[in-house]
Amino acid sequence: MSPRSEKLLRIGARVLVGIAAVLTLLCVTLFFAAVRNDSSITDHRGLADAEVLSVSFDRTLIRFVTPDGVAHTPSLGVLYPEGLEAGQLVRVEYNTEDPELARVAGRSASLTLLPLGTTVLFTWLVAGPAWWFSRRLLRRSAPAE
Repeated sequence: MSPRSEKLLRIGARVLVGIAAVLTLLCVTLFFAAVRNDSSITDHRGLADAEVLSVSFDRTLIRFVTPDGVAHTPSLGVLYPEGLEAGQLVRVEYNTEDPELARVAGRSASLTLLPLGTTVLFTWLVAGPAWWFSRRLLRRSAPAE
């Protein structure tokens, strides 16, 4: 193996492990953000019936009315919207101090564990063996020189 290809292999392995580490950090951060949002809603909990306005890939929009008569449509959508369909009525819990923060009643951050966990798992199922294989190739080429 030429010195140039060894260097490229080392750089490639480090970049791949770096990307996997960053993705893992993002997933862990996202989970703790969901826990923080849940805690915020629980601390100042309000209940309302909401209408699902639209469901798209990146967010599910709802509209609900608080006891003071104000209609709210959280711009970022509702937390944990899996299984909702446009036109459906659903019970939501929201933060009374910040009605922009709402979740489907009875759902919590624990629902994020499966998608985030599988993302981390598959990331390292690719990065781990690739890193190991590159290290093995580099060790094999070292004695030959």
